[in-house]
Amino acid sequence: MLSPVSWNENGVHIIEQTRLPGQEIWVDLNTVEQVARAIKVLDVRGAPAIGIAAAFGMALAAKNQPGADAGAVATAVERAAETLAATRPTAVNLFWAIERMRTKLASLSGEEAGKIRAGLLAEAEKIRAEDIDYCRAIGRHGAALLPETATVLTHCNAGALATGGYGTALGVIRAALEAGKNIRVIADETRPLLQGARLTTWELLRDGIDVRLICDDMAGTLMKSGQIDACVVGADRIAKNGDAANKIGTYQVAVLAKYHGIPFYVAAPTSTVDLSVACGDEIPIEQRDPAEVTTPRGTRFTPENVAVFNPAFDVTPAELITAIITELGVADHPELANKLSNMVRQATKKS
Repeated sequence: MLSPVSWNENGVHIIEQTRLPGQEIWVDLNTVEQVARAIKVLDVRGAPAIGIAAAFGMALAAKNQPGADAGAVATAVERAAETLAATRPTAVNLFWAIERMRTKLASLSGEEAGKIRAGLLAEAEKIRAEDIDYCRAIGRHGAALLPETATVLTHCNAGALATGGYGTALGVIRAALEAGKNIRVIADETRPLLQGARLTTWELLRDGIDVRLICDDMAGTLMKSGQIDACVVGADRIAKNGDAANKIGTYQVAVLAKYHGIPFYVAAPTSTVDLSVACGDEIPIEQRDPAEVTTPRGTRFTPENVAVFNPAFDVTPAELITAIITELGVADHPELANKLSNMVRQATKKS
């Protein structure tokens, strides 16, 4: 199984996703600063994967602090937490993982430095392992929602590359195929960084899954002609009321799906739900470099002086979402928000 973030004796082991699909390059990140940069430049991307990378980054900070001074180790880990938290603002899994590692660090107060290092690494490994299990559970719950034969549209990449492994939205696809269903995938290219074209198609072809690539502006035409049976996407943060932030362009897919009577599903672990945020208007939206639009991969397609608006995410209102699929089950209408909150509380108790 493809797992884009893991730990080895050298540090945090990742696949550089900005190099895909042309090059499959795996590297070891040896410092917290390298982990932070990998998150910022999208070598590590996808809300769950970002959280896992941050957890390993904090464990790396402990590993890299020499000596037996437990206080110095704890201080290094706290500094790492601040560095990592400043990388990307929208994906709540980043902050969830950091707080979970901080909680673990607090539980190790009074222990010797070696035990702190071992305890933090064990917690980061646990976060990664749990994410893979959760993705498989999301897949099983979501697969039950799909017809026996279906063409499913997805936007951006919410697959193994965006998680500990297996994937959220693509986990639903994988689980449906494992259950014997006949599923074909339509992947939006996902401008401006082409995560659908570069990443979703790469990992689905790698697994022998039937996938077709379309430009983002083709989705409506395919829906109108009856070629899409369901939409399944991931999320970077879900508000208490069920509004979901995902890669820019997701909102328009949801609007089109609603108009054409096509179910629109969001697949995400409960760690992506932020109960401190009442609605989507309160979710911070990352603004990225205009060069991603004007000069993708170093080739300029626009006049030098054109102004650019480049938000990385948009918010899909809960009323456009048929259901949100988590590891604990399916939250749907008319009690979507209540079901979602109950699931988060249940997950919190278990952890």
